[in-house]
Amino acid sequence: MLQFWTAVRKVPTWVFPAAIGLFVLVLPLLGPGYELTRQIELTLILALVVSGLNISLGYAGQLAVGQAAMYAAGAYTAGMLSSAGHTDLLLQIVAAGLAALLVGILTGIPGLRLGSWSLAMTSFFLVLLVPDIVDIFEEDTGGHLGLTTMLNPTLFGRPLAAEAMYYVIVIVTIIWFTVFRNVVASRHGIAFQVLKQSPVLASSVGMSVFRTKLIGYAIGAVPAGFGGALLANLDLFVTPESFTFHVATGVLAASILGGSMSVYGAVFGASIIQFNNDQSSNFAEYSLVFFGAFLLIGGVLLRGGVAGLLRTGIRRLDRAAGLWPRRPAGAASGGAADAVELPPIEAGALEVAEAAKAFGGNHALRGVSLRAEPGQVTALIGPNGSGKTTLLNLVCGFYRRDAGRIIVAGTAIDGASPHRIARLGVTRTFQTPLIPPGVSVAEVVVSGRYTSDEVGFLSAVLRGPKFRRVRRRDLARAEDMLRLVGLEHLSDTEAATLPLGQRRMLEVARALVREPKVLLLDEAASGLDETEVETLAAVIRRIRDAGCAVILVEHNFGLVLSLADRIVVLARGAVLAEGTPEEIENDVRVRDEYLGIVESGDAPAGEEAETLPERTAK
Repeated sequence: MLQFWTAVRKVPTWVFPAAIGLFVLVLPLLGPGYELTRQIELTLILALVVSGLNISLGYAGQLAVGQAAMYAAGAYTAGMLSSAGHTDLLLQIVAAGLAALLVGILTGIPGLRLGSWSLAMTSFFLVLLVPDIVDIFEEDTGGHLGLTTMLNPTLFGRPLAAEAMYYVIVIVTIIWFTVFRNVVASRHGIAFQVLKQSPVLASSVGMSVFRTKLIGYAIGAVPAGFGGALLANLDLFVTPESFTFHVATGVLAASILGGSMSVYGAVFGASIIQFNNDQSSNFAEYSLVFFGAFLLIGGVLLRGGVAGLLRTGIRRLDRAAGLWPRRPAGAASGGAADAVELPPIEAGALEVAEAAKAFGGNHALRGVSLRAEPGQVTALIGPNGSGKTTLLNLVCGFYRRDAGRIIVAGTAIDGASPHRIARLGVTRTFQTPLIPPGVSVAEVVVSGRYTSDEVGFLSAVLRGPKFRRVRRRDLARAEDMLRLVGLEHLSDTEAATLPLGQRRMLEVARALVREPKVLLLDEAASGLDETEVETLAAVIRRIRDAGCAVILVEHNFGLVLSLADRIVVLARGAVLAEGTPEEIENDVRVRDEYLGIVESGDAPAGEEAETLPERTAK
């Protein structure tokens, strides 16, 4: 059995869906009968609609139930074109996709701008409004009685027989799922998953959060439009009852049950929903009950749906056959940081002048000023609550300043959005590593290059020369950065499964892959073992020597003393001291406020004063 599985895993992954698609395409030659053919047609149409929800919900993390409205937009667009004498099916499919895209954009803009649950509510009410909108335009849509004036479809000027619709539906579905897979496997798909993990993380690597959300939601509307056009031409009849809230919940149930974060999960979920819809005589009456059960099964009992269950089974077989992890997870080779050549970085200074920030009555920062020079490590230290991370968030644009100025490489960033600041060359790590689930170590690093050598969706879909060239460059740079931090042997491993220390080093690699002008390290050494701390120190020295301006927020005072060119000490939101490591090490105020060390003359009776070397050793 394991030998057979080993042989199967050597087959390229694209072969299996291609084989299934080919089988479905030639199935009519085997004489399956009208009932089975019809079932497959409706399943594939539903899979198109569900796949759009998988993009917006599963990958981009935008909860919406408006697929039924986009489905209706596509169906009525095709139906009205047909009734007007424009019977070419290709024209109708393209027009239906554009109509659904327009609906997605128009409803997505206000829903995403308002944030929180607004998109879910906007799309929910949109579905409820479909019958009313159809009635308003009754003369063109047929109102609640349905559109019955459609003509037989044609293709390139030739009449299309009813039997040929099967092939059209299969081919359109195959083409769309190829597009879907190419988008998901590109840097755009990784960007959606980064956004789903954290909008803060997305903006920190240069992504426009609103734009990326809108793109994910709008693209998800397109296949629903395709499905609507195919449904309209399959029955030559369009009625608003085909796009009710029951349909919307059915699409959501199919997405969750099949696996929303999966390309082919849409097919699994659509097959289950359509099979039950056809086989159960009571399904229509109790559809919400069934859909609720499917949501519970897919969301609670089957984490990741049917696709997730299959993925888990494949992973177990891989481990049993010795095929997982794909690369041996041995120890990283020593001297990794010295083995990678970092090109010179055209960095610029970071200047903070009289920065102030208050949260209500709590003054987190009070007139803080500092300057981080290119080619130097500027350490920012202080007790918990002193305002260190708040200052980093001001620099990155996550917080708005109450006063003061911040200048990056000569450019003032007053009022700039976080993604624009990131594009100026400011990158950072976080106290809690932000790593998207289901993404490999190499892909996490590649996500840091999202705004470098930008590649459009069309190039990603067609796998054009620019896409392949940029993809090779992305992977090469990611491999270099992983080698720099000693994680190259784990490049194929799922990043979220790494221990804390390795996830912190992975964040450093992601921050470095764009060759930043200013690098902000927020407690990057926290949770690292001694070997990893040494690797981190070597990496920081390499970055500094390449010309980058490094801001190091760190509680490991020994590491700070060994790396910093200058140290700024914060206490209660203000600068307590600033100077060289030697000056800070011997500053009485720092020893008292930050390190809690009592001078020998002031030691309590019967106790010896703790010296600085002893404190550092601890």
